[in-house]
Amino acid sequence: MADMVDPQTEQKLIDKAQEKLVKRKRFEEVFPILVDELMAYCTSEGMPQDAKDWFKRSLMYNTPGGKLNRGLSVVDTVEIMLCTDATGNKTRELSEPEYLKAAILGWCIELLQAYFLVADDMMDKSITRRGQPCWYKVEGVAEIAINDSFMLEAAIYFFLKKHFRSDPCYVHLLELFHDVTLQTELGQLVDLITAPEESVDLSKFSLTKHHLIVVYKTAYYSFYLPVALAMRLINVEDEALYKSAQDILIPLGEYFQVQDDYLDCYGAPEVIGKIGTDILDNKCSWLINIALASATEEQRAVLDANYGRKDAACEAKVKEVYQAPNIDIKSRFEAYEKESYQKINALIEALPQDAGAVGKGGLKREVFRAFLNKVYKRTK
Repeated sequence: MADMVDPQTEQKLIDKAQEKLVKRKRFEEVFPILVDELMAYCTSEGMPQDAKDWFKRSLMYNTPGGKLNRGLSVVDTVEIMLCTDATGNKTRELSEPEYLKAAILGWCIELLQAYFLVADDMMDKSITRRGQPCWYKVEGVAEIAINDSFMLEAAIYFFLKKHFRSDPCYVHLLELFHDVTLQTELGQLVDLITAPEESVDLSKFSLTKHHLIVVYKTAYYSFYLPVALAMRLINVEDEALYKSAQDILIPLGEYFQVQDDYLDCYGAPEVIGKIGTDILDNKCSWLINIALASATEEQRAVLDANYGRKDAACEAKVKEVYQAPNIDIKSRFEAYEKESYQKINALIEALPQDAGAVGKGGLKREVFRAFLNKVYKRTK
């Protein structure tokens, strides 16, 4: 018999879900305004209607359709830092100008994500993205998607100039986007040359390599960037606080990606919304690296012969190795998750007590607790 949820807890869950929907809807309402600004710019530059229509279609197809977690995290972080007291209780609402600027920065991250995904899908020869054909697979697009990815990235700097040029944080925002873009592209490079789909060589894999790929390809832009942008927006000047934020958020991003790797293999497809393909696609995932580190010669031979092969029988043999008693991926992941949670919590608790005080930097523990609570023991 399923566990019963008491009515009060159930109502809290309903209220929380409703609040999340309202926040998302408000955030989504900002994007068409930004698209209109870009279209007005294109008009002022004398662009023909078919070019404007193409750009607008690319923006709308590639940017708003995901979970929007990165963009919403900018808004959430600004709200926590400006609108809550030391105990996490809300003291006020963001003003409309405060909200709009936070949301614009959030959409700039979503544009960065869109830029990465359009290019990544072409590099990986992917077929679908977010339940629809990848942009380059849309009829009539093909290689034009390369230029479209560049335009998605360029839109970021258009919005930063338009909305933040007179702000003290402007140069910091530019530097953040430039630095994190390069870091992400370096991570993508290491990933591409370590684990090309058409050439399987497990000798290139290692937990050290996995760590490098995850930190640079995912953690910086998905976890550190939203918080750093929020901190710059409210003019946090103490550079030590950015180091503290990075020291928490990069391990959190790595933990998130290890979860993702685990769910790809062991998550329920109906829950995570996809069928995992990391084994078939020769991904340098946490699971294969854990297995390689502990495999016997016989097990290593099985992995070498079957990993990265587009064959369900080969995939099954790899999963058998994962389940072997000397490897036992499930138990190792449970231990890793527990250790990561304790480590990240300790880093959060080590933040100075007054770091969250208004006028003393604006960095609050609740910012990081909110991230950790979203990620810990997630199932999708």
